[in-house]
Amino acid sequence: MKIGYVRVSTQEQNTIRQEVLMKSLGVDQLYIDRASGKNADRPELRKMLTYVRQGDTVIVESISRFARNTRDLLDLVEQLAGKQVEFVSQKEAIDTTTPTGKFMLTIFGAVAELEREYILQRQREGIAIAKDKGVYKGRKPVERPEFPKIVSQWREGRITATEAMRRLNMKSSTFYRKAKGFS
Repeated sequence: MKIGYVRVSTQEQNTIRQEVLMKSLGVDQLYIDRASGKNADRPELRKMLTYVRQGDTVIVESISRFARNTRDLLDLVEQLAGKQVEFVSQKEAIDTTTPTGKFMLTIFGAVAELEREYILQRQREGIAIAKDKGVYKGRKPVERPEFPKIVSQWREGRITATEAMRRLNMKSSTFYRKAKGFS
């Protein structure tokens, strides 16, 4: 069975180009993630890895759609190999059933990781320049007008911290940090 995996980084990005390719390749099952490729913790990727069976072939448009660092790429391909599932990256013409394909996979994985590091470096440099010019002030804080009331209820023991975090839609570290600074 041919299994297609498609990924874009954000909800706003379009998957149609990759979907058309998958259709032209005759994939039987398609998994689509709209999430960063910075790690392998993606819902559709997990479903796909659970679904695949011996003899299946996982097809991706390019390595960068599957993984952004060499370790994740090799781990994912190893998981597939452990299930006796082939991996094909269309753009790079990589097929892991051959020794050359396995070698090329490692090389392209390293290149994808290097590209990601360059992107992050350019981003950091751009932010530093913008800060120096006074243009970049960082992320604007999320306004929560109900924060004082909910923190007071929590401190008085009328609600739990978990309930306060749920109502404020905050993670625990943010909640406690902001509550500590709030009198």
